[in-house]
Amino acid sequence: MPETASTTRAPDALLPSLTPLLHEWLPRQRWFAGKGRQVTGFGLEAATELLPLDGSGPGLLHLLLRVEQPGRPAGSPADCYQLLLGVRPQLPPRLAPALIGRLRQGPLAGRAVYEGLRDPRLAGLLYERLRTPGRTGPLRFHATTALPPAPAPRMLDAEQSNSSLVYGDAYILKIFRRVSPGANPDLELPLALAGAGCARVPAPVAWFETGAATLGVLQPYLRDSRDGWRLALDALADGRAFTTEARALGRATAEVHLALADALPTRRLQRAETEQLAAAMARRLHTAAQAVPALLPYVPALRAVFAAAGGATGGGTLQRVHGDLHLGQTLRGSDGGWAVIDFEGEPAKPLDERRSPQPAVRDVAGMLRSFDYAARTHRPWRADWATRCRAAFCTGYAQTAGVDPRADPALLRAYETDKAVYEVVYEARHRPDWLPVPMSAIERLAATR
Repeated sequence: MPETASTTRAPDALLPSLTPLLHEWLPRQRWFAGKGRQVTGFGLEAATELLPLDGSGPGLLHLLLRVEQPGRPAGSPADCYQLLLGVRPQLPPRLAPALIGRLRQGPLAGRAVYEGLRDPRLAGLLYERLRTPGRTGPLRFHATTALPPAPAPRMLDAEQSNSSLVYGDAYILKIFRRVSPGANPDLELPLALAGAGCARVPAPVAWFETGAATLGVLQPYLRDSRDGWRLALDALADGRAFTTEARALGRATAEVHLALADALPTRRLQRAETEQLAAAMARRLHTAAQAVPALLPYVPALRAVFAAAGGATGGGTLQRVHGDLHLGQTLRGSDGGWAVIDFEGEPAKPLDERRSPQPAVRDVAGMLRSFDYAARTHRPWRADWATRCRAAFCTGYAQTAGVDPRADPALLRAYETDKAVYEVVYEARHRPDWLPVPMSAIERLAATR
């Protein structure tokens, strides 16, 4: 595609008029990572008119926006967010929920600005850009296969750290909201797995980037599948066991780990690295306990958990992993087969850390925590259900990987504890009613010898 973007007007004149609207709207978004801290300013990394803003119809403005907030570590860059803003003279009633505000000044004064991804016409335009690889201003579009004309798009409401568009029942486009320089693992790892012939992960068919950062990935939409979290909750509600599914999920996870180890470099875990992992966990515990005082009584016992892992002799393997594995990151098809999705890792962590090789047991620990979460949603609490699922998952994993994750109990327990500490902070900040879920794990892990 020829370079057709207009990148002059938006930086010089439009951003100042957008600033009052973004100050109000941006911190309310689920994917905004800086909640609780004042927004002190904006800086423009790039601005591209994907559809001209000065016509009578809708315009589409793509922004990469630095958000200045106090409290970030010295020397670290401000968070950068990807925004796709629609601009119309008048907003149709069907798009009223997407309204950000009306511009009061600047070259487009009086026009309505809204979340462009909720406009089917603009969402279809983004798909068409992916169908025709090339450049539009600083944006680069790539495709691995010829794509059909755009099916009807819809935006998924279950937004978390990203936004997703579904096109008919054929494709899903994930838009990364908080972007960092470098290849996003949610593109890098599925491409590597596709090259290794692993069928457990939908292979990317298109993506777009700036050359410095991945911005979005288009993959097949598994329309006849259901996510593992909903399936687990349904089993609990019906009083059914979930061990068969958990065992199969363990085998699928091991297949993904084996394929990643085959496709990408691995190396041996050294004793000094084990000590460093444990020390980092202890530092995170200290920070978490300052933020959530409910952790304080358990700190000595949890430090001992990390010390035990740090005292291990090493000798395991470091490889690329999923990084944020839980039941919600899995899909079970109508044939009973499991797929693994969302390889971005924990979005709050730096991209370099998410891309670094790690012990595969980290993913196992994440899934074990997820079974606990599901069991705690049931009344009365079904701790026995979680215990059986956890055991079945590890058994299935061992059957495929040839290595039982329970064979290194100190490291597995440390990763599960580290995950539970992270969950305590997350729930305290975002869902205080859920705090008893990770706190019950803290009590168990602190008491286990």
